[in-house]
Order: sequence, then structure tokens, then C-alpha cells
Amino acid sequence: MEEDELCFPQVNTSCRKTSRPHLEATVTLSVLSCITMLTMVLNLLVIASISHFRQLHTTTNLLLLSLAVADFLVGFLQMPADILLYRGCWVLGDLICAITYFIGYISVCVSVGNMVLISVDRYIAICDPMFYTTKVTVKRVQLCICLCWIFSAVHSSWILRDLLKQPGRYNSCYGECVIVVNYIEGAVDLVVTFFAPILVIIILYMRVFVVAVTQARAMRSHITAVKAQRSKKITAKKSEMKAAGTLGVVVVAFLVCFSPYYCFTIAAENNLVAVTTAASQIWLMYFNSCLNPVIYVFFYPWFRKAIKHIVTLQILKTGSSEANIV
Repeated sequence: MEEDELCFPQVNTSCRKTSRPHLEATVTLSVLSCITMLTMVLNLLVIASISHFRQLHTTTNLLLLSLAVADFLVGFLQMPADILLYRGCWVLGDLICAITYFIGYISVCVSVGNMVLISVDRYIAICDPMFYTTKVTVKRVQLCICLCWIFSAVHSSWILRDLLKQPGRYNSCYGECVIVVNYIEGAVDLVVTFFAPILVIIILYMRVFVVAVTQARAMRSHITAVKAQRSKKITAKKSEMKAAGTLGVVVVAFLVCFSPYYCFTIAAENNLVAVTTAASQIWLMYFNSCLNPVIYVFFYPWFRKAIKHIVTLQILKTGSSEANIV
């Protein structure tokens, strides 16, 4: 019985398996596996849609593409890694453990950075529409996305530098995969990946909301005086505000999913909660990667059309990239 409780019975320093009721373990692993598969499939659909169809090669969609890549990495690497650790045993070695943490930190940092970029994009589109096309160009957005990924990689390398130099240095037994971040590094990470971005996002969206409400009132008050030649402009404004509303839902979902984890991190630093309660907050944060493409399905008609083209294999036809999706 004692050997059955060990992750590696043949190793004297082996970690012990986490004891859980069989029914609870089966149900939990089944649900987590479904979320993992759904996250990978949905984000792959987003990546394929935006990459394939030329109509979707817009500046805003490039940001959504970057976000989908980060979300796919969460579903492809982070979620399976946490499922493997459900019983408290890591079987893939210390190097893979360090790489998994590193990519996980990058994915989270990129997701936060993309949310800030999306907020800036909507702010310019709503508050300064006359200069949107000149200020927000494809090359500038691509540069911002590249800088976001580079900064995330540098930041993650600094946070995890000790673990990357010596994988497994924090393990107390064989078969463990843990990380220890000191107080200063944790505080810097908290400011860089949570407090500062959240402050920017909230300020920008408050401004967007005020301008959107003002524009909506102006449009309603002058709707009877609108001439046919201006109808296209008004339709464009409505489209921009609708896009701002949809991406606002994405940002709110991000805040709801990420805030509990960072609140837990602050509480854990001050010994106000047990570390064992971290799993639910971490999986809620991961769940945001599955939630984003679900929001696109409900709010973006182009995404539903793109899925139909992909599922029915119409994208294999010649010239399918020029299909009318929007």
C-alpha cells in the first residue's frame, strides 16, 4: 500500500500521490479534459479563420489572432500539464517542467498585453475615428504584437531565471514540479501583468463608454435629419461601437477570470490563504482562454461563417481565401 502511494516506488526520494476519492477524480479529470480539448479546437478555428480569409486581415483581428495563439498555448501546454499534476506526480522531467512554466508565464503576459492593445485600438477607433486609419496601420499593429511577445519572453525569463538555469532546484522530492518566486519578483510581476494593465484598460474603456454614449445620443437626436449620403458614415460608427462592445465583453471576461488568481497571489504572499486552494483560481484563469473564442461565436457573424467554411472543408477550394465572410 505504501508503494502504491508513491509516484515512483523504485526511487527512495519519490513524492507521494495526492489522495482523492475515485469518483471525484474521474469527474474532475473528465471536465478538465473537455475544457482543454475545447480550448485547443476553438482557438485553432480562430487562428485558421483569421489567417486564411483575406477579408479578416484587419488590424483589430491581428490582435485577436495574437490572443488566440496565446490561448492555444495555454490549452496545448498549461492545461495538460496541470492535469498531469492532478495526482501530485510529474513524470516528464525537470527540464519539461521548467519549459512549461516558462511558456505559461509568456502566455499569461501576452494575453494581458493583447488586452491592453485591444483597449488602445478601440479607444482610437471610437474617440479619434478620423485618424484611426492613419494611426493604426497593419505594420504598426504587427510591430506592437512582436514587441508584446518579446517583452513577455524577457519578463518571463527574468522571473524564472533561477528555474531555467537549474530545472528542479525547488523540488523537495522526485516527481515534483514546483516554482518559487521571491517577494520582490512577485511584486514586480503583479504590477507588470495585473495592476498597471488593468488600470490602463479601465481608464481607456471608461473613456470609450462615455464617447459611445454621447455618440449614440447624438445619433438618436438627429436621426430624422440624416440624409442618405451620410447613412454609410452612421453605419460605420454603429459598427465601430458594436465592435467596442464585443471586445468590451472580452475584456470583462478577462478581468473576471484573472482577478481571483491575482487576489489569491496577494493573499498567499501575506499568508492569508492556504496554497492548496490555488487550483481553482488557476483553472479559472485558464478557462478564459476557452471563453474568448466562445464570445466570438456569439458576437461575431464572420467567425460563425468562417467555422462553417472550415468544417465543410470549403477552405480547400481554390480561391477560398477571397470568400465573402464579413
